[in-house]
Amino acid sequence: MIGAGGGVSSNAAQIAARFDGRSAMVLPEAVAVVRHYAMLLETRVKAQASGRPGPNAPTGDYRRSWTHEVSVAGGVVSGVVGMSRPQARWLEYGFVGPDSLGRVYHQSPYPHVGPAVEAVRPLFVAALGGVAEGGAR
Repeated sequence: MIGAGGGVSSNAAQIAARFDGRSAMVLPEAVAVVRHYAMLLETRVKAQASGRPGPNAPTGDYRRSWTHEVSVAGGVVSGVVGMSRPQARWLEYGFVGPDSLGRVYHQSPYPHVGPAVEAVRPLFVAALGGVAEGGAR
């Protein structure tokens, strides 16, 4: 930009300061959003896994095994929702055939993770968009 005296003037220092200030706020906002939606996704999966059309889990052990974890490494925020139970894949997608012990199953699928992800995804994307635009939503 050309200043009044014919020389070049710039507000680059002001712009850089605003970027620095905003970048210091983005990571904590992103962590908060990821933490919130990971918890929301875990809750939705558990709700979907509470009887039909999802799996019938009479003891509650399956639902209680779902967890979420949020981590930050190198400025990257990650959220993981999952569990370690072997029946999760069978319940979500179904299973036909013998297992490793030779027992034969004709397990119908009871989707509970996919529907939960599809319900939470647009909310999560919108919230991250809010962080990118200048304020968590």
